Amino acid sequence: MERETPSKQIRLNKFISHAGVCARRAADILIQSGHITVNGRKVNTLGYKVTPQDVVHYRNQVLKTEKHVYILLNKPKNYITTTKDEKGRRTVLQLVQHACQERVYPVGRLDCDTTGLLLFTNDGALSKKLTHPSSNIKKLYHVVLDKPISQADCEKIRRGIVLEDGVAYVDQLEIVGQDRSSIGLEIHMGRNRIIRRIFEHLHYGVIKLDRVMYAHLTKKDLPRGKWRLLTQQEVKYFNRY
Repeated sequence: MERETPSKQIRLNKFISHAGVCARRAADILIQSGHITVNGRKVNTLGYKVTPQDVVHYRNQVLKTEKHVYILLNKPKNYITTTKDEKGRRTVLQLVQHACQERVYPVGRLDCDTTGLLLFTNDGALSKKLTHPSSNIKKLYHVVLDKPISQADCEKIRRGIVLEDGVAYVDQLEIVGQDRSSIGLEIHMGRNRIIRRIFEHLHYGVIKLDRVMYAHLTKKDLPRGKWRLLTQQEVKYFNRY
């Protein structure tokens, strides 16, 4: 079989990234450290190029690339953020099962009762990047409480709430309803049930929790329970993080 033309070649670090192992910079380290083999030969030269016919190994595993897919879902209530559930509960993957042929995974989590934006992809490097605390991904929520919140409690939340796993900080908090039970909350922390726990700590019940913005993505023209593919421009924007 003839070798692919140069136009079909891609840099080895890009191939590793597309296989979902890690980002390109980290892939360069793997290459230089001698952890990558191509067609049975160890390669540690940066800038090395491979074709679809080459067999690339990392940790005795053959790396395969597939087209990266990015899906945005407006999650409804009563769906759990997992790939499968032993109890037979509905999962978010059921909502996007016809979106593509590639196998995608949710980026981060939303509680069963939490609605709003949830991103899916098979781009492992991007998923790791977005879920890492250092990325400081902006997330905006609409919160509805079971009673009006006092100004004193708003100030407590803005200063930081001490929970059992450390201090919980929000980036911004604004009252959006005249009865003071509807709140806009911006946060980048990704700890488990962090928003619900903040308000429960101050003896408020969360009736509604809806993620209305994730990074630069919004719910515009995306009804509850529906999904859409991201545009190339939207995907490129993630490079800013």
